[in-house]
Amino acid sequence: MLSRLFKAGEKVLLNLVSKKDLHMASRNQEKSPKVQELYDLCKETFTGKAPSPASMPVQKLCSVLDSVSPADVGLQEVSQDDDRGYGVSGVSRFNRVGRWAQPITFLDIHECDTFTMCIFCFPTSSVIPLHDHPEMAVFSKILYGSLHVKAYDWVEPPCIITQNKGVPGSLPARLAKLVSDKVITPQSEIPVLYPKTGGNLHCFTALTPCAVLDILTPPYKESAGRSCSYYMDYPFSTFGMQTFSFNYSFFPSEEHYVTLFSFTGGFFSLD
Repeated sequence: MLSRLFKAGEKVLLNLVSKKDLHMASRNQEKSPKVQELYDLCKETFTGKAPSPASMPVQKLCSVLDSVSPADVGLQEVSQDDDRGYGVSGVSRFNRVGRWAQPITFLDIHECDTFTMCIFCFPTSSVIPLHDHPEMAVFSKILYGSLHVKAYDWVEPPCIITQNKGVPGSLPARLAKLVSDKVITPQSEIPVLYPKTGGNLHCFTALTPCAVLDILTPPYKESAGRSCSYYMDYPFSTFGMQTFSFNYSFFPSEEHYVTLFSFTGGFFSLD
């Protein structure tokens, strides 16, 4: 699975997951031509290493991914009439923790040695904290709703400081450059991040109920050095048009954060 954070929901799965929560259009889905096309293209394209940003297969994959609709993956769009939204102005490091308590549903479509295909369903104001994708590329399609994305890339060569030197337990922080701070919708260009560019560290805040179809290549794999780390960002300075922050690693609470669900419908063939 993506990481041990996403496994945390298993402990409360029966309490938090219901048919209503999953917004599934049908429990007996027929094969989806669009998902089959996407799966076949991923299987043909990915080799176990992050692809080159300028490659034709990447452009083709983005084109196919951009055409996927909620119905193609058995989802129904959730009503936008939800009074729990805080808006971007309500996001701060002081109130993020409370909002993690709203469960995000993780729908596992497919995972193999070269890629993961999955969906995250966000209730309004839910948050996935700042995290990274080491040596990975990630393609994302917003299926419905509005999602605020804030993303950084590490500054190279690395600039690392130790906060409160001499204080036991003080964590090192690394300098990162802000590359994206915007709201994305189904009409937005497909966001793609790479190991060194595109916003490899990012966090999400759902401004409305929304769903995101993600393709990660290669998948998270701790034994291969691709484990997921989580960060807190502290603004450092702005030079011209560039904004920087120092990010230090932490691990968020695992209590009822993400619920897990695997598709049982035959959306595509593995042949």
